[in-house]
Amino acid sequence: MFENNNILSRIPVVTKNLLLINLVMFIATLINEDFMVRTFAMFYPSSPMFRWWQPLTHMFMHGGFWHIFFNMYTLFMFGMVVERALGTRKFLVFYFVTGLGAVGLHTFTEWIQVQSLVADASISARSAYADLLRTPMLGASGAIYGVLIAFAMLYPEATMTLIFPPITLRAKWWVAIFAVIELVTGITGSRLGIAHFAHLGGMLFGFLLIYYWRKRKLL
Repeated sequence: MFENNNILSRIPVVTKNLLLINLVMFIATLINEDFMVRTFAMFYPSSPMFRWWQPLTHMFMHGGFWHIFFNMYTLFMFGMVVERALGTRKFLVFYFVTGLGAVGLHTFTEWIQVQSLVADASISARSAYADLLRTPMLGASGAIYGVLIAFAMLYPEATMTLIFPPITLRAKWWVAIFAVIELVTGITGSRLGIAHFAHLGGMLFGFLLIYYWRKRKLL
């Protein structure tokens, strides 16, 4: 009997299927970007392009090669470890809870922004509101940040080295740094085009879910 040593056989089932679904959705987006984004990316609920399934499907959409590459690389590296630690069912629940938590916090921050825009009768405010309604949010990043915080909570003393810059720190410190960066850039708006509060939402809900499972002795 020959042992199956191919790389796909060593990836846990949920992580493997998430990677494949994201890849299929990305290929479909390359074929018909306009349809895929309008249909499956997340639009603000009052936008005419909003559909009820978008809070779920947006996390399988990506805006370019590097976007999907870094998200899937992180999922591959850390998702396998977290899935083996949590088990298949818990990891599946965890991934979708963090993804939905990400879109929830992102949409809440948009709602706060909308309140100020609709109260402003200026042309610039109306233009900004129109832009918000037609700007989609897409990507697995919220759930990926949830996976990162799960890894840091499960293995806080494990060391992580970034590709660039090549700095090595314990997982708990890297994730804390990521959270601070996302919070600061989200508040200041210094990096436009990135859903920083979605990243924070994934981290927040990931933290709360791991904390809850530990409190109930389910981990």
